[in-house]
Amino acid sequence: MKGQKQFDRFVAENPHSHRFFFERPHYSRRKFFQWMGAGLSGAVLAGNAQAGEAVASAGVTTQNTAKNVIFVLLSGAISHVDTFDFKQSVDTPMDVMKPETINGIVWPTGIMPKLAGNIPDMAIARSAKSWALQHSLAQTWTQIGRSPAAALGDIAPNIGSIVAAEKEPYRLSSDIFPTFLALNSGAGVGSGYLSSAYAPLSIDPSAAGLPDTTNPDGQSRFDSKYAFLASLDGSLRSGVTQSEFRDLGKFYESGKSLMYNSAVDQAFRFTDEESTRYGSSSFGNACLVSAKVLAADKGTRYIQIIFGGWDDHQTIYTDLPPRAKQLDDGLATLMADLKSSGLLNETLIVVQGEFGRTPGPVTAQDGRDHYLQQFVMFAGAKVKGGRALGSTDATGAQSTTYGWSRDRDIRPEDVEATIYSALGIDWTTIRYDDPFGRGFEYVPFSKDDLYGPINELWS
Repeated sequence: MKGQKQFDRFVAENPHSHRFFFERPHYSRRKFFQWMGAGLSGAVLAGNAQAGEAVASAGVTTQNTAKNVIFVLLSGAISHVDTFDFKQSVDTPMDVMKPETINGIVWPTGIMPKLAGNIPDMAIARSAKSWALQHSLAQTWTQIGRSPAAALGDIAPNIGSIVAAEKEPYRLSSDIFPTFLALNSGAGVGSGYLSSAYAPLSIDPSAAGLPDTTNPDGQSRFDSKYAFLASLDGSLRSGVTQSEFRDLGKFYESGKSLMYNSAVDQAFRFTDEESTRYGSSSFGNACLVSAKVLAADKGTRYIQIIFGGWDDHQTIYTDLPPRAKQLDDGLATLMADLKSSGLLNETLIVVQGEFGRTPGPVTAQDGRDHYLQQFVMFAGAKVKGGRALGSTDATGAQSTTYGWSRDRDIRPEDVEATIYSALGIDWTTIRYDDPFGRGFEYVPFSKDDLYGPINELWS
């Protein structure tokens, strides 16, 4: 199904679709839960699928251009009209923002001068739109690619956990790093109903590297203690019937592989000089560790970085520039280093907030409030950069062109499908291992082709 009008008609006719609940507030929460409860009980009673069964409903052709993904969530909701979809308003401090046109893209070189040099590698989707204007709801939505309030939404895994599950059969014996790494994770989402084996390793990067990868008693003593533990309960952790013990056993083995390992030290430790190159900030350090981890090539395929603080309801032109500098220093250096090493060609970078901010003049508090229109930036993995997909009106209030074949606003579910497609994962897959036997779709409404990848990024 293509086009904004057809899309609107579909969501209006399907009561479990997202706009029905989040853009039509006259429907009560009680009615919402009545419908949701009916849907869940029906699925449980149906019992028409076996646990663990997975079905690819369409067998689609994927882009399959990415080996890795770095997903950057600018939580708090970055102002699209002051950054990646720059629009001049009566309040814009032009001497601070210093907009210039590069490759036909108006760019605020005053606050993000380094990223200006990366524009040839960027494709900026400006016809993107959030579903919700509440922070935690929308932040979760971007990480799971569906409404957290929908059926299975509260047990839905992070996109990174789906990636970890899909890539598990391809891990090598040398892949000692976790498939899913979450840096500065804050309100990050975990593995949901999936096995905790697919949960992210969540850390705040430090120059000291990963904590607790040595033992106060020394390596020999640690090895003997571990061997003694294995003699006591190793059979439980390797059993075929106790899934909880198996998960625990995998955690033990994964943790042990990171102990006393020079590859871990090289990837997760960094010098003051390296940190300075990336801007000497927590976000910059996360970008630095991302580059080092991918260069190590030890099994990490999905990295999520959360960079918060963008909730500029007041004094936006005081608070935005120093934060934008951190984004500029960290992201520009990450892209440059990945490009220099050749890794950018096989690493998809995705950058977005949970929603945008009000266009036009600033508020009485000199800030910008919550707004559905937003941007999503893509780079790497053979994405054709130096351009914008879609456009907005003079103030950035709404899309005027969409820039892709579905001819409508780009939603979080479409971004999710794009990530899967880039990694060679069939986004129409349905798993029947969820607790309710309802069938967990990697991307919601796959059978209806409601959402899909932004293939125009590669054309």
